[in-house]
Amino acid sequence: MRVFQIEGDWGMEHLKLSSRAEPVAGPDQVLVRMKASSLNYRDLVVPARGYGSYTGTLPLIPVSDGVGVVAAVGASVSRVAVGDRVCPTYFQSWIGGEPDLERLTQSLGGPIDGTMTELMCLSEQGVVKVPVHLSDTQAAGLPCAALTAWSALTSAGVCRPGDRVLVQGCGGVALFALQFAKLLGAHVTVITSSEERMDKVKKLGADAVLNYRAVPEWAKATREFTNGRGYDLIVELGGEKTLPQSLRCIRPGGTIAMIGILSGSTMATSLGHIITRQVRLQGVTVGHRDGFEAMLRAIEQHQVQPIVDRVFAFSELKEAMDYLKSGVQFGKVCLEH
Repeated sequence: MRVFQIEGDWGMEHLKLSSRAEPVAGPDQVLVRMKASSLNYRDLVVPARGYGSYTGTLPLIPVSDGVGVVAAVGASVSRVAVGDRVCPTYFQSWIGGEPDLERLTQSLGGPIDGTMTELMCLSEQGVVKVPVHLSDTQAAGLPCAALTAWSALTSAGVCRPGDRVLVQGCGGVALFALQFAKLLGAHVTVITSSEERMDKVKKLGADAVLNYRAVPEWAKATREFTNGRGYDLIVELGGEKTLPQSLRCIRPGGTIAMIGILSGSTMATSLGHIITRQVRLQGVTVGHRDGFEAMLRAIEQHQVQPIVDRVFAFSELKEAMDYLKSGVQFGKVCLEH
């Protein structure tokens, strides 16, 4: 079968189209024929062994998100059946409960082989059935990007009707956060980098938008959208350069859900804002299977339509990664198998 894998040594130049023997499902396993994959920022980090020893060992099949159809099941499998369309869970051993080191390190696309393969053999506990109204490329972005946004709104912070929520940017996680926050009844502000994107997020339901390139001091400018009170929840995707401003526009007692480090990974800001205003700074790394299935029920009930920006062929993985790295996308970058 065809696979993309990092082989021989780490580095993007060692990411190659290759082949492996087809796997066979054991008694409690399912064999999934992959239909589509979806890229995340971490997929650009893995080839460079950016997570150290937790990146995994070579050869390694990259990419965390995807969807496929169950092609075969082991004798004791009961969760799914042949023909079901499923997504692999990002954390293969985190079913529910609190995170721990083992649960947080069994992730697809590093250290466990990821979705850039024709067939995946997985534990039946590591797959979930997806809503029928979604296309393959729409469903492909659910395991990591969508669940991260859902966890930020329902676990890291509890988003309630009428809450003021700020979302940074227009990537996959950001647009899922916008869609889910509106579903939960929140007033949502989106900051983005262009007038064109401002128009697009308005059509998706954003209540307020601001161009952060035109208004660099967006923390001050956005306070009017909360009537001076500050945001209840901020979906923090920028990191180093955006966190100081997030701290200036979060309300006392509010939550900043730390997800991304797109502008840098070093924190250099006043800790006084966090302490004296009792701000909750909560890291978010995807989520567990119970949360995934709760999210899927909400997506199905409300017929949520994930936003796909561009679709590449399986053989165009490197081109798709270059496109993601450019930062021009609005929504998910996907690959069809």
